[in-house]
Amino acid sequence: MDNENIVQDEAPEIKEAPKAQGKSNRGFFGKLFGLKPDTSIKTEIIAGITTFFAMCYIILVNPDQITGFQADLKANGLWSAVYISTIIAAVIGTLLYAFLAKKPFAQASGMGLNSFFFTAFIAPCIAKSVPAENGYGAGLVIILISGLVFLILSATGLRGYIAKALPDCLKKAIPAGIGLFIALLGFKASYIVTANPYTFVQLGDFTKWEITDSFGLLAGGAAPALAAFLGFIAIIIFNKLGIKWLKNASVVLGILVSTVLFYLFTWTAPSFSFNQIGDSFNAFGQYGFSLFKGESWATAFDGVTIGSIFSVIVLVITFCLVDMFDTIGTLYGASAQAGMVDENGDPEDMEKCMLCDSIATCAGSVVGTSTVTTFVESASGVAEGGRTGLTSFTTAMAFLACLFISPLATIIPAVATAPALIYVGVLMLRNFKDVDMTDLASAVPAFLAMILMPLTYSISNGIAVGAISYVLIKLFTGKYTKKDIMVTIIAALFIFKFAVPV
Repeated sequence: MDNENIVQDEAPEIKEAPKAQGKSNRGFFGKLFGLKPDTSIKTEIIAGITTFFAMCYIILVNPDQITGFQADLKANGLWSAVYISTIIAAVIGTLLYAFLAKKPFAQASGMGLNSFFFTAFIAPCIAKSVPAENGYGAGLVIILISGLVFLILSATGLRGYIAKALPDCLKKAIPAGIGLFIALLGFKASYIVTANPYTFVQLGDFTKWEITDSFGLLAGGAAPALAAFLGFIAIIIFNKLGIKWLKNASVVLGILVSTVLFYLFTWTAPSFSFNQIGDSFNAFGQYGFSLFKGESWATAFDGVTIGSIFSVIVLVITFCLVDMFDTIGTLYGASAQAGMVDENGDPEDMEKCMLCDSIATCAGSVVGTSTVTTFVESASGVAEGGRTGLTSFTTAMAFLACLFISPLATIIPAVATAPALIYVGVLMLRNFKDVDMTDLASAVPAFLAMILMPLTYSISNGIAVGAISYVLIKLFTGKYTKKDIMVTIIAALFIFKFAVPV
C-alpha cells in the first residue's frame, strides 16, 4: 500500500539488526548495498522476503484495478500484459532503492493510482465504445509526463516545497479518501454492494446463491459475496493472531482463502495451462510498450478521449500530488521506524529516495503500468531488521521469480482480490484520525475531499472540492496567509476545469 502515515493496531516489534562477524560486511556486498557493521546478510535477506510477502498481492490486484475487472479485457490479453508489466516495474523500482539509495524500501504500482488510471483513461473509452486499448496507451503517456515532472521537482527540490505548502488537513484526507474509493471498488467487485436505480447503491442479493447475466457469466449472488467477505475477515484474523509470519502474509493468505471458497461455493474447478506463460509474454509484447505507439500520443492529446489539454494538465497534477504525499508519508514512517532519520527527523538521503520514486514512475509507464511508488509495506521488512539495499534487492528478486507463475495467477478470480482492496481501504482511512475535527476550517475541506472521492467515483474531484473549500474558508474568515498560495493555484486550476467543458 502506498498510503501516507499508516499506523498499525499493533506496531511491529523492531528487531535490532545483529552485528556481523568479522569483515563480511566490508566486502563485495558491503560496498554494493551499503551494509554496515550493525547489519548482516542473513537478516537483510529475511527482511527482503518479509517485505515481498507483505506486498506481493499487488501482482494480482493491479491488473484487476487497471482493467476495471472487465472480463473482455482479461480475454483479449490486456490483463496478462499488465500482470507482466506490474512485476517488471516492481523489480525496476525496487532495484533503484537497492543500488541508488541503498535503502530497504520497495516499489510497485500504487494502490488508488491504479484505480484512478482505469476511471480516468479506460472507463471513458468503454463508455464511448472506443477500444479500451486507446485509453490505456493514452494513460501511459500521462503517467510518463507526470513522472518526468516528478523527476524535475525531485531534482530541483520543488517537491519538498510543494509538500510543505499544502494544508495538513488535505494531506490526511487524500489517502483516506482514496481508501474509501478503493474499498468501494472491492465491495463492487465482490457484489457485496450493487447498483440500484433509485438509491444508487444497495446490498447485494443474498437470496440467490448465484446470479448470471444474459451471457451466462457470474454477475452476483451470495456465493461470490460470501467468498470475498470471508476472505476479508480471514485477513483480519491472520493479523490479530499474533503470529508474525501470518501477519506479514495476511493479504496473500486472504486472497487464497477467497479463491478456495469461490470455487467451492460455485462448484467449479480452476483450469490453467503452462502455455499461458508464453501467452502472457505475447500479450505483454502487444500492449506492454504502448507508450511507443503513435496512436497513444495522439489519443492523449486529441481533445476527445480524455479531454482537452487542460484535462491533461489536471490529470498530470493529480497523479503527481497523490504520488508525492504517498511517497513522503511512507518514507517518513518507514525511515523513522528504522532509525534512518537526521537530527530534524527527516529521512536520510531523501533526495535519492525521491529520485528512485520518480525514475520508477517513468520506467513503469514505459513497460505498461500506472504510477510506481514506494510501498508502506516496506516497514514490515524494516521491522525484521532490514537496513540496507540488500533487503530491497532480495524483494526485487522475489518479484522477478513471479514472472513465470502466470498460469497460477490467472486462476485467481477477481472476486478473490476484493478482500485486499477492502483491507487497504481500512488501513488508509486511519490517516483521517489526525485531522483536527474541532476546527471546521480544517474539518470541512478534509471531509469533502475524503467523501467525494467515492461518491463521485473520482479522486481528482475530491481533491478539487477540498482545495476550493479550504481556500474559500480561509479567504472569508480572514485567515488566509502566504503559505496558502500553492493550494490557491491548485484550486483555481480545478475551478477552471469545472467551468470550462473539457
